[in-house]
Amino acid sequence: MIVTRVLAAAGRKVRSALKLILRTTSGRIGLPIVLLYFILTIIGPGLWHWLPHSPTEIPDPLAPYQLLPPSAQFWLGTDQYGRDVLSRVLTGATSLITTSAAGAVLGIVLGTVVGMSSGYKGGKTDEIVMRIMDGLMSFPTLLLALLVLFTFGSSRVNIAATIGFVSMPGIARVIRSSTLSLKTMEFVQSARLRGESTAYIIFREILPNVLPVLGVEASVRFSYAVLSVASLGFLGLGIQPPSPDWGMTISQGRRFLISAPWVVLSPMAAVASLVIGVNLLADGIRQASGMARKEETP
Repeated sequence: MIVTRVLAAAGRKVRSALKLILRTTSGRIGLPIVLLYFILTIIGPGLWHWLPHSPTEIPDPLAPYQLLPPSAQFWLGTDQYGRDVLSRVLTGATSLITTSAAGAVLGIVLGTVVGMSSGYKGGKTDEIVMRIMDGLMSFPTLLLALLVLFTFGSSRVNIAATIGFVSMPGIARVIRSSTLSLKTMEFVQSARLRGESTAYIIFREILPNVLPVLGVEASVRFSYAVLSVASLGFLGLGIQPPSPDWGMTISQGRRFLISAPWVVLSPMAAVASLVIGVNLLADGIRQASGMARKEETP
């Protein structure tokens, strides 16, 4: 019953938040970009059968398809193996975005649980948990990710789990801060006086009011996750072939930056546009949160 109420309240807040986001300039620009890439992620596996050129199949080595510039036949040119760059960019979105989204969602869930529980509990428990989070945040993110992947091996599951783990401390601190301010408000105190359970207070009273902050944090963490997955792919520890990962594509084509720049610039533009879109969406969410607070103020 509590879960149903939480989901219903969250659905209402998401719908109202989307209306406010679309009223901001950043939201009107960022939201379509993010939606475009997520649609591309969903239909990406089916694109393999509809694209005129295979993103992974290497053409006949005797055919002159290597490093062709953009043309009517190959809109973004071909790479050093003669593969169509456009096909590789389009289909490479699926693996990178799904892995980044999984890592960001895992980090958000872990950080929310730790931050809300620690902030609501307070006292020595809160101090101990936050000192542990500070210790984890002291490690460089990429270095910690490399250490984990070198130890457990490179796979999509390990990459997503690593990104979720390294992003969890920062999220926990942000959610804890919001929980500390919310738990002293009248509606939370009223729920305590009614004898409501701790789970009810956290998930029914506090969580819905943390959603605006959580939305901003999720957008920011997703952009960090995209950059992390692309960076790991560039270093050779990301998503492995035959998936046309953008980071790996940039790494393999970097030696052709002068002679055939389209091989590198196309996946770089894809990564940059996705991160910019997510950051614009995060700005739109921040502005929408401010607008919502102004509208609620009598």
